[in-house]
Amino acid sequence: MVIPIPDTSRTSALQMANHLGVKFREGFIKNRYIGRTFIMPGQQMRKKSVKQKLNAISLEFTGKNVMLLDDSVVRGTTSEQIIQMARDAGAKKVYFASAAPPVRYPNVYGIDMPAAHELIAHNRTEEEICKVMGADRMIYQDLDDLVDAVRKGNPEIKKFDTSCFSNEYITGDVDETYLERIEVLRNDGAQASRNTENSIIEMQNSA
Repeated sequence: MVIPIPDTSRTSALQMANHLGVKFREGFIKNRYIGRTFIMPGQQMRKKSVKQKLNAISLEFTGKNVMLLDDSVVRGTTSEQIIQMARDAGAKKVYFASAAPPVRYPNVYGIDMPAAHELIAHNRTEEEICKVMGADRMIYQDLDDLVDAVRKGNPEIKKFDTSCFSNEYITGDVDETYLERIEVLRNDGAQASRNTENSIIEMQNSA
């Protein structure tokens, strides 16, 4: 059966289940008061938040082969823990699919994404990603197919920004030096340092 990671992957999971001719089932209960985990500062906070965010329904997993589907895989923290949740809930085999291609490069056009080395797909093959996440198989969307699907919504659009998948930045002014600077600013250590500084400033202002 196909099980979506709530909530954003339901549309893709429904289509996959229909195409494969298998059941679509809701296997996770979501806590709606926990935000997006991939933008949270610090690995420990992300891991803790995943456990607070989702609960597996054992009835949907026990003794079954399941295909989990998410809209994308960024750091892999959430995906890895969800795969283990499915196994702990009794799944025989756990396959994992992403409705997006592998996210290998940072976005520089306004989306707060991790540093490149913190992306699970950066400098890894799909087989290596599968092994790291602990899935029986990892399946990614093909970039050309994704572009074709999106273009159907508006055939007049000829070009898309796919930089986080392809490393091709549409403005043409993003080079390795710029990406290295982004890496320094966005890594977990830098974010933790900024958070500490902000906390100190807030304490001083409230004193």
